[in-house]
Amino acid sequence: MKRFALAIALLSELSLPSVADSQRSAAEVMDILMWGREPVGGPFKLIDQNRINRTNEDFRGKLLLVYFGFTYCPDVCPTDLQNIGLALDLLGESAEGVQPLFITIDPERDTPEHLKNYVPTFHPRLLGLTGEASSIRSVADAYKVFYAKVLNEARDDYTVDHTAFIYLMGIDGNYIGFFPPGTSPDRIAEIVRKRLPPLR
Repeated sequence: MKRFALAIALLSELSLPSVADSQRSAAEVMDILMWGREPVGGPFKLIDQNRINRTNEDFRGKLLLVYFGFTYCPDVCPTDLQNIGLALDLLGESAEGVQPLFITIDPERDTPEHLKNYVPTFHPRLLGLTGEASSIRSVADAYKVFYAKVLNEARDDYTVDHTAFIYLMGIDGNYIGFFPPGTSPDRIAEIVRKRLPPLR
């Protein structure tokens, strides 16, 4: 099945980790995501911003827009989350068939309480998920997400380097494709609308 052609045009703009950091080259990651050379996605058990246990099975029957990021991200994450929210607005009533998920890669700081204040600023239906560090690593690996803590000793602080894709998962939980960073709300809505089941 043909993956999103827009990814090819933006390949040169992506900031993917080096082979030394992730054991995956940028070409390998893109090959997996575009052509399904390996499974993408899988089961998870996490906690949402209301401290409700959530699994992948909770969302069967809906398309998923899955984004991995962290709340202290200064630019890329807020931009992509805003684009997801705007795309849902463009879908109107059809957006009921879509569940957007924000999975933190910084569970140390992104507690459920912190997520509860953060995610509604982008869309009321955006669901923030966190959990134990091992659980986050497991689901990130399943989605072929790279992330690594980068210490800033001068500020006694850290940031998190990560890949930034919006994953589109089918109503059966299977991987459909992805949107590269910076994809416009119009483009997201256009692709998602084609995958939505007919309204009953």
